[in-house]
Amino acid sequence: MGLIDGVFETVFGAGRNAIAETAEVFRINADSADARAAEAQAAALAQFAREFGQPSRSPFDRVIDGLNRLPRPALALGTVGLMVAAMVDPVWFATRMQGLSLVPEPLWWLLGAIVSFYFGARHQAKGQEFQRALAATLAQAPVVAQNIAALRVSPATSAPAEPVATAPNAALADWRAQS
Repeated sequence: MGLIDGVFETVFGAGRNAIAETAEVFRINADSADARAAEAQAAALAQFAREFGQPSRSPFDRVIDGLNRLPRPALALGTVGLMVAAMVDPVWFATRMQGLSLVPEPLWWLLGAIVSFYFGARHQAKGQEFQRALAATLAQAPVVAQNIAALRVSPATSAPAEPVATAPNAALADWRAQS
């Protein structure tokens, strides 16, 4: 027994497992890899929460946000209004368009740049707001996973399901007949 104990002590002694350590040279330890992945995800979620978390908004911020929402509907409704005006009073519409043809080209470029920057900045702000909301949702994932695990462990409160009636299995019937 002393020789066998000595071999086991050499291979598995002092909290070691030489076989597992050797196998990990060729194949990663799945438990350790999962733990590292969970740590990386938790760190990423914490970083998202710090980056995209925002304090509650003041009334001034809400008013400015409301004002920022006006140009897009105003441009859309203005364009529809111009189409209606062209149909209702074509002469009035034609004189206004003639006036617009006198606007110098650099002013059109400036107007285009202002509108592009406005909508580009709004697009970026809304994208960041979406990322904040996404980070907040992802931060809830561990809580949801724990709740689901708790629900799976708790006893079922509903009545057991009725067994499903299946068609007879001819092969199984033949096997039973032979036995």
